[in-house]
Amino acid sequence: MFLLETESLDCMSNLFESGFAVNGGLDGSGQSPAHLAACGGQAFCLLWLLQTGADANQQDASGETPMHKAARAGSLECISVLMASDAHFEICNNSGQTAEDIARSCGFEECGKFFNMHRRTRDLKNASLSSLSERHVLSSSLAGQKRGRTSSSAQDGKKARDW
Repeated sequence: MFLLETESLDCMSNLFESGFAVNGGLDGSGQSPAHLAACGGQAFCLLWLLQTGADANQQDASGETPMHKAARAGSLECISVLMASDAHFEICNNSGQTAEDIARSCGFEECGKFFNMHRRTRDLKNASLSSLSERHVLSSSLAGQKRGRTSSSAQDGKKARDW
């Protein structure tokens, strides 16, 4: 069970009282409650919002997602919650910056390393899956070639397999 922090309870209480939808913009900047929770480092509130249908990849007027906001705040907890919710961490804002770029420019090196590790892990996984797929296709085609060859010199009129 989660330990409820007073700040997280206040966050949820304010959202309920304000009557805004989970993905609704709160002002002219297009920031959703998930943006605000991530910006404030409110991981529990962010988790709750994501579990109730908040869009982890919603962009505000600056093109920033909750991941950008969490990176700007240096909140590894919020970044982790967003990663676990399959948020895209390589979306660029209107200035062409990813969340990793923002984390590093704000001096949050540990957040930058976290993003880098996830990117490298994903790339290795994709390379491994691609290699496995190529080997499967190759072995299937070789097996098909072996099974498909027949000998025309069968003595009893039946096609003999050349294994």
